[in-house]
Amino acid sequence: MLVVEDDFYLASDAARALRDAGAVVCGPYGDEHAALEALEEVGISAVLLDIDLGLGASFVIAKVLKKREIPFVFITGYDQDVIPDDYDGIPRLQKPIRLHQIVSSMAELLARGKPASG
Repeated sequence: MLVVEDDFYLASDAARALRDAGAVVCGPYGDEHAALEALEEVGISAVLLDIDLGLGASFVIAKVLKKREIPFVFITGYDQDVIPDDYDGIPRLQKPIRLHQIVSSMAELLARGKPASG
């Protein structure tokens, strides 16, 4: 599982909570370039993805994940209307977020056994 979040505390806490729940976590990564490199190097089954990694809303990573059919959950402070229609079926967690919500959302995503539609 890959964690892509630029807020140090949230990223660290989310990664720890996912590990505590039994996940093998790669990251967290706080920038787009490092996250894309990790996707090339490591087998990833699911991704927790922040939409804004410090430079405004970006869907570069989401586009790669969708193309590769890797399931993911957006974590964001943005409203739903910022997310392009191409990602309508992708789960979205609204910040501020509780760690148990992250863990349960990622568990649900993996339990589906297939990529989120979108």
